[in-house]
Amino acid sequence: MTARATVVMLPGLLCDDAVWAAQKQALTDAHCWIPDYGVASSIPDMARKVLTEVHTERLRVVGHSMGGRIALEMARLAPARIERIALLDTGYQARAAGTPGETEERERLALLRLARDRGMREMGKRWARGMVHPVLVDTPVFDNIIDMIERKTPAVFEAQIQALLTRPDARPVLEALRCPTLLLCGRHDAWSPLARHQEMHAMLPASELVVVEDSGHMTTMEQPEAVSAALRRWMGA
Repeated sequence: MTARATVVMLPGLLCDDAVWAAQKQALTDAHCWIPDYGVASSIPDMARKVLTEVHTERLRVVGHSMGGRIALEMARLAPARIERIALLDTGYQARAAGTPGETEERERLALLRLARDRGMREMGKRWARGMVHPVLVDTPVFDNIIDMIERKTPAVFEAQIQALLTRPDARPVLEALRCPTLLLCGRHDAWSPLARHQEMHAMLPASELVVVEDSGHMTTMEQPEAVSAALRRWMGA
């Protein structure tokens, strides 16, 4: 009897297992495991935590947003364990130097102050409007995202902001990938735009690039069927 593949599903910033609910249900032939990063405050620490806690030697890793960066760090730390990798609505570059990087830090810390002052739900209502396709704002999908954000705490938010502000440059890892690789992005993702995924695809010509129509950044929740279909193909690649 062939053992089931282990798929590690890595959530993004302030996300939990709800972000992968449809995909976990769709990949019925696999053992899907979704980690919690706790208050780990760096991408390497998050990756090490996942690698330590999942006991299967060979892994299929799929990461969304910040989770994609953690997936690439796992590939740097333990390349022999990574059987295939899927990177969804994510990026590979370190924080920009100079004014752009300072602006990013200022904007992220302003959201943290809002979360501390007004609560995670109120912060999420403002922040998440840019996450999804405009037609999905104030719909049940949007409400599910807000509920997910509310389940996290300002302490977790602070740790994950720190991780993103100090994120490593993953270009060398990306360029060195030799396992089956899926790149996926919402057509209307304003946070991790399609152009960035096209750059990543150019670095990895053998990868598959999937564009999800009518979706913003939260593809797994906005267009779950399309994402699940792409992952099923990736599983059999």
